[in-house]
Amino acid sequence: MRFGARLHTALGERGRMCVGIDPHPGLLAAWGLPDDVTGLERFARDAVAVLGPLSPVLKPQAAFFERFGSAGVAVLARTLSDVRATGALALLDAKRGDIGSTSAAYADGLLDPASDLAGDAVTLSPYLGLGSLDPFVEAARTHGAGLFVLALTSNPEGAAVQHARGDDGRAVAVTVLDGLRELNRPELADGAALGSFGAVVGATATLPAGADAGVLDVGGPLLLPGVGAQGAGVADVRRLVGAAARAALPTTSREVLAAGPDPEALADACRAAQAQAAALAEP
Repeated sequence: MRFGARLHTALGERGRMCVGIDPHPGLLAAWGLPDDVTGLERFARDAVAVLGPLSPVLKPQAAFFERFGSAGVAVLARTLSDVRATGALALLDAKRGDIGSTSAAYADGLLDPASDLAGDAVTLSPYLGLGSLDPFVEAARTHGAGLFVLALTSNPEGAAVQHARGDDGRAVAVTVLDGLRELNRPELADGAALGSFGAVVGATATLPAGADAGVLDVGGPLLLPGVGAQGAGVADVRRLVGAAARAALPTTSREVLAAGPDPEALADACRAAQAQAAALAEP
């Protein structure tokens, strides 16, 4: 089954909020865990056990695992397996992007189920040109996986690239969004409710001059980081994405994870986040 179809089902059954698994040093300390591989493993295992059954998607942030080297990568592989065992979809937040055979090698490692680092979907950077991600597109179609491609981010530095205009007058971010819309077109024409090729749009991002919310309706999901600790709420998401709210997948991490390590408090925080995000499914 294509990723878009699996995600559409998960959103209907489990709510709309994606929860990040971000074991950064401050959270490890807050949970009373050491800043080492044993603390990393305990944090990831306990967080996934509580949050996985309550969430449509869990999003492990690769960098917080990779900082511990090969031992941390091994924990990441186990975490991805643990996420899938809960019935949630595993979105690997890796933001990879390269060209040619290197891009193909990344795609094999992150999307081919033969790899223990493969997720149901992965985040990517298109700023070597959207066409540089073609090996990921091919792998996603082969393996029924999904892609979430950076389009509009909330960091102040991003606008210098993302709002810049090409020779055709379109902002770079709009070019990326238009490309994703084309990638989703065959799945939508085949009757899919949601395509497998999504955009990453910061919940506090601003649209390029002259663009309206319609440009965000790419036919696939919109991953919207920045809800919660970074200052955005669901009302901000709805204002930003307009009619594309039906495809919105807001994501939070610290706001939920800070409730741990107590399992009941962690579960309550996750349920509260899912209840907040439920408004996006309303007309």
